[in-house]
Amino acid sequence: MTPLVQRAAWSLATLHPPRLVPIILLWLACLPAHAQTQTESRQQLLRYMESGQLKEAVLLGQQAVSRWPRDPLFRHYLGVAYFKSGDPKQAQEQLGRACDLDPKDSAAHFDLALVLLSERDYAAAATELETSIQISPSKALAHVLLGRAYLNSNRSEKAIDEFKTALKLDPAIRLGHYHLGFAYGSLGRNDEAIAEYKAELRRSGEHPEVVYELGHSLLESGKDEEAITYLERAAQLDPKSSTVWYNLGKAQVLGGHVADAETSLKKSIELNAKDPSPHYQLARALEKLGRADEARAERERFAELKKAKPATAGMATARDQ
Repeated sequence: MTPLVQRAAWSLATLHPPRLVPIILLWLACLPAHAQTQTESRQQLLRYMESGQLKEAVLLGQQAVSRWPRDPLFRHYLGVAYFKSGDPKQAQEQLGRACDLDPKDSAAHFDLALVLLSERDYAAAATELETSIQISPSKALAHVLLGRAYLNSNRSEKAIDEFKTALKLDPAIRLGHYHLGFAYGSLGRNDEAIAEYKAELRRSGEHPEVVYELGHSLLESGKDEEAITYLERAAQLDPKSSTVWYNLGKAQVLGGHVADAETSLKKSIELNAKDPSPHYQLARALEKLGRADEARAERERFAELKKAKPATAGMATARDQ
């Protein structure tokens, strides 16, 4: 006889007859429902998350892991609920426990990787995605995310392999060609990057970031006029991006459109006054326009801002002038 049954039997034996029948009925109803309650709790927890009732999901998940601490699914669901609620620390803890309890759960490793990516812990995210892919190798999105983790930890060649695998598994994977193009671009392989960005535009239409990166790669390849076409469109799609306006202005300087370049570079400065690079290009444009004093002032401003700008770490993102 289990302890639960023993306690219930003792309680029944000490009850007065008027209370005996309803308690017996309640006890008989509850005993076989124990496993059902666990299943029903999982289903209710999922319903809460799907309907956006995250506070209720977290509360139910906390109660569930307290009652069934070795159930990996409750740990998994609670981790996702925490993540959606903006608590990555608790999400990481619960998803880590889920992975420990069921190391073969590909989805738990995948979701833990999402949390780690959001925290920019790219090396740890890559480890979880590698494990997820070992268990379920045919998920294209996992390969895309692993490629991004590799790319953000300066493993561009491995990133390229993952993006290619993702596209083989699902040729229509969202932004697959874009990510592959970005990886090529990070290695200076601009012709391959351009081909991938154009493939992405044909497949998914005008995504602002794709249009911009295509224009940037064309600029890096010395194709100034074609670069201007795409960068002008990128500025229309994302007019609040100082980076887009800067690269458009730089392309216009190189292409001899210095009056247009002045407008673009001043817009970039307006959007990000602390960036030194537009001042350098604006000085070049002003020199070509014969405005030497203004050009000198821009060069001085460039030098001041560059001196004040802190050094960056990780992947190289700063522009050289």
